[in-house]
Amino acid sequence: MTPLYTALKQFADQNPLRMCMPGHKGKLPGCGLDFTELGPTGNLYEGGPPFEEAQALWAEQFGFSGCQFLTGGSTQGVHTALALCCKPGDRVLLDRGCHKSAFAALALLDVEPVWLWEPAELEEYPDVKTICITSPTYYGEILDIQRISRIARRNGAKLIVDGAHGAHLPFLGTDGFSGADLVVCSAHKTLPALGQSALLFYQDFDPEEVRRRAALYGSSSPSYLMTASLDWARDWMVRRGIGEYRRVAERIVGWRDRFPSLRTGRLDPMRLTLTSPDGNRAALELERENIFVEMSDRGHLVLILTGLDTEEDLYKLEKSFEKIRLGDPPSLPPLPRPARSLSQREALFAPAEFLPLEACEGRIAAEALAPYPPGIPVVAPGERISEKELAYFRKIGYNKERTGVVMECS
Repeated sequence: MTPLYTALKQFADQNPLRMCMPGHKGKLPGCGLDFTELGPTGNLYEGGPPFEEAQALWAEQFGFSGCQFLTGGSTQGVHTALALCCKPGDRVLLDRGCHKSAFAALALLDVEPVWLWEPAELEEYPDVKTICITSPTYYGEILDIQRISRIARRNGAKLIVDGAHGAHLPFLGTDGFSGADLVVCSAHKTLPALGQSALLFYQDFDPEEVRRRAALYGSSSPSYLMTASLDWARDWMVRRGIGEYRRVAERIVGWRDRFPSLRTGRLDPMRLTLTSPDGNRAALELERENIFVEMSDRGHLVLILTGLDTEEDLYKLEKSFEKIRLGDPPSLPPLPRPARSLSQREALFAPAEFLPLEACEGRIAAEALAPYPPGIPVVAPGERISEKELAYFRKIGYNKERTGVVMECS
Protein backbone atom coordinates (compact mmCIF):
# COMPACT_ATOMS: atom_id res chain seq x y z
CA MET A 1 0.00 0.00 0.00
CA THR A 2 1.47 3.36 -1.10
CA PRO A 3 -1.08 6.17 -0.49
CA LEU A 4 1.21 9.05 -1.41
CA TYR A 5 3.06 7.42 -4.31
CA THR A 6 -0.23 6.13 -5.76
CA ALA A 7 -1.94 9.53 -5.53
CA LEU A 8 0.99 11.22 -7.30
CA LYS A 9 1.14 8.54 -9.97
CA GLN A 10 -2.60 8.74 -10.67
CA PHE A 11 -2.45 12.53 -10.91
CA ALA A 12 0.59 12.41 -13.22
CA ASP A 13 -1.18 9.87 -15.44
CA GLN A 14 -3.94 12.44 -16.02
CA ASN A 15 -1.28 14.53 -17.82
CA PRO A 16 -2.41 17.75 -16.12
CA LEU A 17 -1.43 21.08 -17.67
CA ARG A 18 0.99 22.34 -15.02
CA MET A 19 0.79 26.12 -14.71
CA CYS A 20 2.64 25.97 -11.37
CA MET A 21 5.92 24.96 -9.82
CA PRO A 22 8.23 23.17 -10.38
CA GLY A 23 9.61 24.71 -13.55
CA HIS A 24 10.44 21.40 -15.23
CA LYS A 25 6.65 20.77 -15.52
CA GLY A 26 7.22 17.05 -15.03
CA LYS A 27 8.94 16.77 -18.41
CA LEU A 28 12.47 16.00 -17.25
CA PRO A 29 13.42 12.30 -17.05
CA GLY A 30 12.33 10.79 -13.74
CA CYS A 31 10.47 13.91 -12.58
CA GLY A 32 6.90 13.01 -13.50
CA LEU A 33 5.88 12.67 -9.82
CA ASP A 34 7.58 15.89 -8.72
CA PHE A 35 4.70 18.26 -7.90
CA THR A 36 3.95 21.25 -5.73
CA GLU A 37 1.12 21.52 -3.18
CA LEU A 38 -2.09 20.98 -5.14
CA GLY A 39 -5.47 19.48 -4.27
CA PRO A 40 -4.66 15.94 -5.49
CA THR A 41 -1.07 15.98 -4.12
CA GLY A 42 -1.62 17.21 -0.57
CA ASN A 43 0.56 19.34 1.66
CA LEU A 44 3.32 17.91 3.88
CA TYR A 45 2.90 20.55 6.56
CA GLU A 46 -0.90 20.74 6.69
CA GLY A 47 -1.90 17.12 7.28
CA GLY A 48 -4.72 15.37 5.45
CA PRO A 49 -4.46 12.95 2.52
CA PRO A 50 -2.37 11.53 0.99
CA PHE A 51 0.46 12.37 3.42
CA GLU A 52 -1.49 11.50 6.54
CA GLU A 53 -2.19 7.94 5.38
CA ALA A 54 1.40 7.37 4.20
CA GLN A 55 2.87 8.64 7.46
CA ALA A 56 0.40 6.58 9.53
CA LEU A 57 1.66 3.39 7.88
CA TRP A 58 5.22 4.24 8.91
CA ALA A 59 4.12 5.03 12.47
CA GLU A 60 2.34 1.70 12.74
CA GLN A 61 5.40 -0.15 11.43
CA PHE A 62 7.62 1.45 14.08
CA GLY A 63 5.11 1.33 16.94
CA PHE A 64 4.65 5.08 17.42
CA SER A 65 1.56 7.25 17.53
CA GLY A 66 2.74 9.44 14.66
CA CYS A 67 5.33 10.00 11.95
CA GLN A 68 6.43 13.13 10.10
CA PHE A 69 8.13 12.92 6.71
CA LEU A 70 11.25 15.08 6.41
CA THR A 71 13.06 16.32 3.31
CA GLY A 72 15.99 17.92 5.14
CA GLY A 73 17.56 14.71 6.39
CA SER A 74 18.00 13.78 10.01
CA THR A 75 19.38 17.26 10.59
CA GLN A 76 15.85 18.62 10.18
CA GLY A 77 14.59 15.86 12.48
CA VAL A 78 17.10 16.55 15.26
CA HIS A 79 16.29 20.28 15.15
CA THR A 80 12.54 19.58 15.17
CA ALA A 81 12.75 17.10 18.05
CA LEU A 82 14.76 19.44 20.26
CA ALA A 83 12.40 22.32 19.41
CA LEU A 84 9.45 20.19 20.54
CA CYS A 85 11.07 19.49 23.92
CA CYS A 86 13.08 22.62 24.78
CA LYS A 87 12.59 26.32 25.15
CA PRO A 88 15.33 28.99 25.22
CA GLY A 89 17.46 28.72 28.33
CA ASP A 90 16.65 25.06 28.99
CA ARG A 91 19.31 22.42 29.53
CA VAL A 92 19.48 19.16 27.61
CA LEU A 93 21.42 15.99 28.43
CA LEU A 94 23.29 15.22 25.24
CA ASP A 95 25.71 12.39 24.58
CA ARG A 96 29.07 13.70 23.41
CA GLY A 97 29.02 11.29 20.48
CA CYS A 98 26.08 13.12 18.89
CA HIS A 99 26.08 14.39 15.32
CA LYS A 100 27.14 17.98 14.67
CA SER A 101 23.55 18.87 13.70
CA ALA A 102 22.64 18.68 17.39
CA PHE A 103 25.33 21.24 18.20
CA ALA A 104 23.83 23.62 15.65
CA ALA A 105 20.37 23.05 17.15
CA LEU A 106 21.65 24.10 20.57
CA ALA A 107 22.74 27.44 19.16
CA LEU A 108 19.58 28.02 17.15
CA LEU A 109 17.35 27.22 20.15
CA ASP A 110 19.63 28.89 22.72
CA VAL A 111 19.70 25.68 24.76
CA GLU A 112 22.55 24.70 27.08
CA PRO A 113 24.07 21.21 26.82
CA VAL A 114 24.97 18.99 29.74
CA TRP A 115 27.40 16.58 28.13
CA LEU A 116 27.11 12.87 28.76
CA TRP A 117 30.59 11.42 28.48
CA GLU A 118 29.60 8.07 30.00
CA PRO A 119 26.14 6.38 30.07
CA ALA A 120 26.27 6.13 33.87
CA GLU A 121 26.14 9.92 34.12
CA LEU A 122 22.46 9.83 33.13
CA GLU A 123 21.56 9.24 36.78
CA GLU A 124 23.31 12.42 37.92
CA TYR A 125 20.96 15.02 36.40
CA PRO A 126 17.35 14.34 37.49
CA ASP A 127 16.49 18.03 37.02
CA VAL A 128 17.21 18.06 33.25
CA LYS A 129 13.99 17.27 31.39
CA THR A 130 15.28 16.47 27.89
CA ILE A 131 17.69 13.66 27.01
CA CYS A 132 19.12 13.20 23.50
CA ILE A 133 20.96 9.94 22.74
CA THR A 134 22.54 8.60 19.53
CA SER A 135 21.76 4.97 18.68
CA PRO A 136 22.93 3.16 16.68
CA THR A 137 26.33 4.81 16.64
CA TYR A 138 28.28 5.38 13.46
CA TYR A 139 30.23 2.20 14.18
CA GLY A 140 27.02 0.20 14.57
CA GLU A 141 26.63 -0.13 18.35
CA ILE A 142 23.00 -0.17 19.58
CA LEU A 143 22.35 1.27 23.03
CA ASP A 144 19.87 -0.04 25.59
CA ILE A 145 17.18 2.54 24.89
CA GLN A 146 14.64 0.82 27.14
CA ARG A 147 16.95 1.20 30.16
CA ILE A 148 17.60 4.84 29.29
CA SER A 149 13.87 5.44 28.85
CA ARG A 150 13.21 4.10 32.35
CA ILE A 151 15.63 6.67 33.75
CA ALA A 152 13.96 9.38 31.68
CA ARG A 153 10.49 8.39 32.94
CA ARG A 154 11.70 8.36 36.52
CA ASN A 155 13.01 11.91 36.08
CA GLY A 156 9.98 13.14 34.14
CA ALA A 157 12.18 13.76 31.08
CA LYS A 158 11.51 13.37 27.36
CA LEU A 159 13.84 10.99 25.50
CA ILE A 160 14.99 11.83 21.96
CA VAL A 161 16.87 9.17 20.01
CA ASP A 162 18.96 10.23 17.04
CA GLY A 163 18.56 6.96 15.17
CA ALA A 164 19.70 8.39 11.85
CA HIS A 165 21.47 5.15 10.94
CA GLY A 166 18.77 2.79 12.20
CA ALA A 167 15.77 3.17 9.88
CA HIS A 168 16.03 -0.51 8.92
CA LEU A 169 16.11 -1.93 12.47
CA PRO A 170 12.36 -2.28 13.19
CA PHE A 171 11.86 -4.10 9.88
CA LEU A 172 14.36 -6.72 11.05
CA GLY A 173 12.73 -7.17 14.45
CA THR A 174 15.54 -5.34 16.24
CA ASP A 175 14.09 -3.39 19.15
CA GLY A 176 16.21 -0.29 18.93
CA PHE A 177 13.76 2.48 19.80
CA SER A 178 11.13 1.23 22.29
CA GLY A 179 10.53 3.67 25.10
CA ALA A 180 11.65 6.81 23.24
CA ASP A 181 9.39 9.84 22.90
CA LEU A 182 10.92 11.00 19.63
CA VAL A 183 13.07 9.10 17.13
CA VAL A 184 14.82 10.53 14.08
CA CYS A 185 15.73 8.18 11.21
CA SER A 186 17.47 8.87 7.90
CA ALA A 187 15.66 6.55 5.53
CA HIS A 188 18.14 7.37 2.78
CA LYS A 189 21.09 6.04 4.81
CA THR A 190 20.01 2.41 5.10
CA LEU A 191 16.77 2.00 3.09
CA PRO A 192 16.00 2.38 -0.65
CA ALA A 193 14.94 6.04 -0.39
CA LEU A 194 16.25 9.20 -2.02
CA GLY A 195 18.99 11.30 -0.43
CA GLN A 196 17.86 13.62 2.40
CA SER A 197 14.60 11.74 2.91
CA ALA A 198 14.10 11.12 6.62
CA LEU A 199 11.48 10.40 9.28
CA LEU A 200 10.53 11.74 12.69
CA PHE A 201 8.56 9.32 14.87
CA TYR A 202 6.75 10.61 17.94
CA GLN A 203 4.72 9.33 20.84
CA ASP A 204 1.90 11.43 22.33
CA PHE A 205 2.76 14.75 20.66
CA ASP A 206 0.16 16.89 18.86
CA PRO A 207 0.61 16.20 15.11
CA GLU A 208 -0.16 19.82 14.29
CA GLU A 209 2.60 20.99 16.63
CA VAL A 210 5.03 18.47 15.09
CA ARG A 211 4.23 19.77 11.59
CA ARG A 212 4.62 23.36 12.72
CA ARG A 213 8.03 22.74 14.27
CA ALA A 214 9.22 20.66 11.31
CA ALA A 215 8.21 23.46 8.93
CA LEU A 216 10.52 25.84 10.82
CA TYR A 217 13.54 23.84 9.69
CA GLY A 218 12.40 22.58 6.30
CA SER A 219 11.87 24.09 2.89
CA SER A 220 8.41 25.50 2.17
CA SER A 221 8.72 23.59 -1.12
CA PRO A 222 9.49 20.07 0.08
CA SER A 223 10.43 17.52 -2.57
CA TYR A 224 7.59 15.24 -3.60
CA LEU A 225 10.13 12.84 -5.06
CA MET A 226 11.71 12.42 -1.63
CA THR A 227 8.43 11.91 0.18
CA ALA A 228 7.15 9.52 -2.50
CA SER A 229 10.37 7.51 -2.12
CA LEU A 230 9.65 7.21 1.63
CA ASP A 231 6.21 5.81 0.85
CA TRP A 232 7.60 3.41 -1.74
CA ALA A 233 10.53 2.28 0.45
CA ARG A 234 8.28 1.18 3.33
CA ASP A 235 6.02 -0.75 0.98
CA TRP A 236 9.00 -2.46 -0.68
CA MET A 237 10.48 -3.40 2.68
CA VAL A 238 7.23 -5.03 3.81
CA ARG A 239 6.66 -6.88 0.53
CA ARG A 240 10.19 -7.97 -0.28
CA GLY A 241 12.92 -6.05 1.47
CA ILE A 242 12.86 -7.78 4.86
CA GLY A 243 13.90 -11.07 3.29
CA GLU A 244 16.62 -9.40 1.22
CA TYR A 245 18.04 -7.60 4.26
CA ARG A 246 18.08 -10.81 6.28
CA ARG A 247 19.96 -12.53 3.46
CA VAL A 248 22.71 -9.91 3.66
CA ALA A 249 22.65 -9.84 7.48
CA GLU A 250 23.48 -13.55 7.54
CA ARG A 251 26.54 -12.88 5.39
CA ILE A 252 27.68 -10.13 7.75
CA VAL A 253 27.53 -12.55 10.70
CA GLY A 254 29.89 -14.86 8.84
CA TRP A 255 32.27 -12.04 7.99
CA ARG A 256 32.48 -10.99 11.63
CA ASP A 257 33.68 -14.51 12.40
CA ARG A 258 36.21 -14.54 9.56
CA PHE A 259 37.67 -11.04 9.53
CA PRO A 260 38.90 -8.71 12.32
CA SER A 261 35.92 -6.55 13.18
CA LEU A 262 33.93 -4.85 15.90
CA ARG A 263 32.11 -7.60 17.79
CA THR A 264 31.39 -6.27 21.27
CA GLY A 265 28.02 -5.04 22.47
CA ARG A 266 24.76 -5.14 20.59
CA LEU A 267 25.48 -4.51 16.92
CA ASP A 268 23.51 -3.28 13.93
CA PRO A 269 22.94 -6.40 11.81
CA MET A 270 23.50 -4.46 8.56
CA ARG A 271 26.69 -2.61 9.45
CA LEU A 272 30.15 -4.13 9.25
CA THR A 273 32.94 -2.33 11.08
CA LEU A 274 36.26 -3.92 10.19
CA THR A 275 39.39 -3.19 12.22
CA SER A 276 42.78 -2.46 10.72
CA PRO A 277 46.21 -1.18 11.79
CA ASP A 278 45.60 1.60 9.24
CA GLY A 279 41.97 1.92 8.21
CA ASN A 280 42.60 4.84 5.86
CA ARG A 281 45.21 2.88 3.90
CA ALA A 282 42.89 -0.14 3.76
CA ALA A 283 40.13 2.10 2.36
CA LEU A 284 42.47 3.28 -0.41
CA GLU A 285 43.29 -0.34 -1.22
CA LEU A 286 39.57 -1.05 -1.61
CA GLU A 287 39.12 2.01 -3.80
CA ARG A 288 41.67 0.54 -6.20
CA GLU A 289 39.19 -2.35 -6.47
CA ASN A 290 36.44 0.24 -7.20
CA ILE A 291 34.91 -0.36 -3.74
CA PHE A 292 34.08 2.68 -1.63
CA VAL A 293 33.32 2.34 2.08
CA GLU A 294 31.09 4.60 4.16
CA MET A 295 33.94 5.73 6.39
CA SER A 296 37.52 5.01 7.33
CA ASP A 297 39.64 6.24 10.21
CA ARG A 298 42.94 5.29 11.78
CA GLY A 299 41.71 1.88 12.88
CA HIS A 300 38.39 1.11 11.20
CA LEU A 301 36.50 0.61 7.98
CA VAL A 302 32.74 1.16 8.23
CA LEU A 303 30.58 -0.46 5.57
CA ILE A 304 26.81 -0.05 5.19
CA LEU A 305 25.12 -3.00 3.53
CA THR A 306 21.48 -3.28 2.51
CA GLY A 307 19.10 -5.70 0.88
CA LEU A 308 19.94 -4.11 -2.47
CA ASP A 309 23.45 -5.62 -2.40
CA THR A 310 23.45 -8.58 -4.78
CA GLU A 311 25.23 -11.90 -4.30
CA GLU A 312 27.72 -10.75 -6.94
CA ASP A 313 28.38 -7.60 -4.90
CA LEU A 314 28.92 -9.63 -1.73
CA TYR A 315 31.25 -12.07 -3.46
CA LYS A 316 33.40 -9.21 -4.79
CA LEU A 317 33.47 -7.60 -1.36
CA GLU A 318 34.50 -10.80 0.41
CA LYS A 319 37.35 -11.44 -2.03
CA SER A 320 38.58 -7.89 -1.50
CA PHE A 321 38.64 -8.35 2.28
CA GLU A 322 41.14 -11.15 1.75
CA LYS A 323 43.55 -8.76 0.00
CA ILE A 324 43.64 -5.80 2.39
CA ARG A 325 45.48 -5.48 5.67
CA LEU A 326 43.13 -6.10 8.58
CA GLY A 327 43.93 -6.63 12.25
CA ASP A 328 43.99 -4.86 15.58
CA PRO A 329 43.41 -1.10 15.40
CA PRO A 330 46.04 1.26 16.84
CA SER A 331 45.47 2.43 20.39
CA LEU A 332 44.12 5.97 20.56
CA PRO A 333 44.01 8.36 23.50
CA PRO A 334 40.63 8.91 25.14
CA LEU A 335 38.48 11.68 23.74
CA PRO A 336 39.55 14.95 25.41
CA ARG A 337 37.12 17.03 27.44
CA PRO A 338 37.70 20.65 26.40
CA ALA A 339 36.83 23.48 28.77
CA ARG A 340 33.84 25.60 27.75
CA SER A 341 34.27 29.37 27.64
CA LEU A 342 31.18 30.52 25.71
CA SER A 343 27.73 29.13 24.97
CA GLN A 344 27.05 27.41 21.65
CA ARG A 345 24.99 30.38 20.50
CA GLU A 346 27.59 32.99 21.47
CA ALA A 347 30.36 31.09 19.71
CA LEU A 348 28.53 30.26 16.47
CA PHE A 349 27.30 33.83 15.91
CA ALA A 350 30.47 35.64 17.03
CA PRO A 351 32.92 37.39 14.67
CA ALA A 352 35.44 34.79 13.59
CA GLU A 353 38.56 34.09 11.57
CA PHE A 354 40.12 31.07 9.87
CA LEU A 355 43.46 29.79 11.15
CA PRO A 356 45.60 26.69 10.69
CA LEU A 357 44.77 24.23 13.43
CA GLU A 358 48.26 24.34 14.95
CA ALA A 359 47.94 28.12 15.41
CA CYS A 360 44.77 27.77 17.51
CA GLU A 361 46.09 26.75 20.91
CA GLY A 362 44.30 28.80 23.55
CA ARG A 363 41.66 30.07 21.12
CA ILE A 364 37.89 29.46 21.34
CA ALA A 365 36.27 27.36 18.63
CA ALA A 366 33.49 29.11 16.74
CA GLU A 367 32.38 25.92 14.97
CA ALA A 368 32.45 22.24 15.69
CA LEU A 369 35.81 20.61 14.98
CA ALA A 370 34.53 17.26 13.83
CA PRO A 371 36.33 14.64 11.73
CA TYR A 372 33.89 13.87 8.94
CA PRO A 373 32.61 11.30 8.67
CA PRO A 374 31.32 10.55 11.29
CA GLY A 375 30.79 14.24 12.11
CA ILE A 376 31.17 13.81 15.88
CA PRO A 377 32.80 16.96 17.33
CA VAL A 378 36.01 16.67 19.31
CA VAL A 379 35.76 20.37 20.13
CA ALA A 380 32.34 22.02 20.29
CA PRO A 381 31.64 25.68 19.54
CA GLY A 382 32.51 27.77 22.57
CA GLU A 383 35.17 25.37 23.87
CA ARG A 384 38.82 26.33 24.20
CA ILE A 385 41.37 24.50 22.09
CA SER A 386 44.31 23.35 24.20
CA GLU A 387 47.45 21.34 23.44
CA LYS A 388 45.59 18.23 24.59
CA GLU A 389 43.02 18.63 21.79
CA LEU A 390 45.74 19.43 19.24
CA ALA A 391 47.64 16.28 20.23
CA TYR A 392 44.46 14.25 19.82
CA PHE A 393 43.87 15.67 16.34
CA ARG A 394 47.45 14.81 15.34
CA LYS A 395 47.04 11.28 16.66
CA ILE A 396 43.79 10.54 14.78
CA GLY A 397 44.91 12.25 11.57
CA TYR A 398 42.27 15.00 11.57
CA ASN A 399 41.04 15.41 7.99
CA LYS A 400 41.02 19.21 7.84
CA GLU A 401 44.05 21.47 7.46
CA ARG A 402 42.40 24.54 8.96
CA THR A 403 40.29 24.80 12.07
CA GLY A 404 37.27 26.11 10.35
CA VAL A 405 36.54 29.13 12.51
CA VAL A 406 37.83 30.52 15.79
CA MET A 407 36.97 33.60 17.76
CA GLU A 408 38.68 36.85 16.91
CA CYS A 409 39.53 37.47 20.52
CA SER A 410 40.63 34.85 23.06
